[in-house]
Amino acid sequence: MVVLRVSDEIKILSHKGEYVVNFVSGGIDQLNQQPIENAIYIVDQNIAQIYDNRLGNILNSQKVLIIEATEENKSLTQFPAYVDSLVGLNVRRGQKLVAIGGGIIQDITCFLAATMMRGLPWMFYPTTLLAQSDSCIGSKSSINSGEVKNILGTFTPPEQVVIDVDFLQTLEEKDIFSGIGEMIKVHAIDSPESFNLMAQSYEKIHNDRLEMEKFIYRSLLIKKRLIETDEFDLGPRNVMNYGHSFGHAIESATNFAIPHGIAVTIGMDIANYVASKLGVSTDHHFERMHDVMDKNSQTYRHVHIDVNALMLALSKDKKNSATQLRLILPDQDGCIRIGLYDNNDTLLDIIKDYFAIYGEQ
Repeated sequence: MVVLRVSDEIKILSHKGEYVVNFVSGGIDQLNQQPIENAIYIVDQNIAQIYDNRLGNILNSQKVLIIEATEENKSLTQFPAYVDSLVGLNVRRGQKLVAIGGGIIQDITCFLAATMMRGLPWMFYPTTLLAQSDSCIGSKSSINSGEVKNILGTFTPPEQVVIDVDFLQTLEEKDIFSGIGEMIKVHAIDSPESFNLMAQSYEKIHNDRLEMEKFIYRSLLIKKRLIETDEFDLGPRNVMNYGHSFGHAIESATNFAIPHGIAVTIGMDIANYVASKLGVSTDHHFERMHDVMDKNSQTYRHVHIDVNALMLALSKDKKNSATQLRLILPDQDGCIRIGLYDNNDTLLDIIKDYFAIYGEQ
């Protein structure tokens, strides 16, 4: 279990060297008052509207690209327009791309940094809880193509990540739940004890900024261990997809009606239920984890999820085949493990049973 030691920064090792995650207060105003030299800013449209005064110097500059953060806009078909915009801003080799937004803006900026002029440096100001606590480190970009989510991507680490929890004050409640879903995932992966600690702190995290910042820091420390061991996602890091196979299938089956981190929360709950019914894990571990999973997804439990559409999306996952699914499930000790499982009627019946009991409410 990772032991928390509060600090202003976390250093991450990558194939391109070390980069730093800095925790700051007042980062929004500092960024506006002291713009980064030789930078082009790629900004979430919603952030530009909310912080139009506090980020005025950046937004009124001649070096900014504002993008609406939607799944459609991180599709490959949109990238020629982004490239044209950057060329119009007179982008040059060595210029830095600065992303200000959540995971979608991160994906777009990271992919552009990896491919424009054979590589541009970039840095990231994450503005969502999901991005601050999880996606901001790890080097990955994920881009959609056609109907397939996250099928394209690169491993391109930023030069720096700057976390200012002040950005979280303007988030909608669904985005807080979404971010906490990924934090739950990371703590479950670390150990049953880490998960239990977060579950016990769940209410306080919602209501106490310092507690929230502590668990953001803690989540990144846990993820740091995995990504430094397996930066290119070839083995141990795959466990970070806990909840994601089912979560991505839920997103697809509902046309993204459920926010990502909440879909992952439901996905983890399904994974735990499947594990208990297959005998891979126990009813005890499902029940131990279900309460906080249910709390974190309760506001979207009314959304209808078609099980057949979910199973079809699951079979299309790039990690799976028509006959076998690569699932990440808890074991008898509650530790999260990767395994191959038959994609058959038994699994389908278990998932149908789950939704009959815990689904649409």
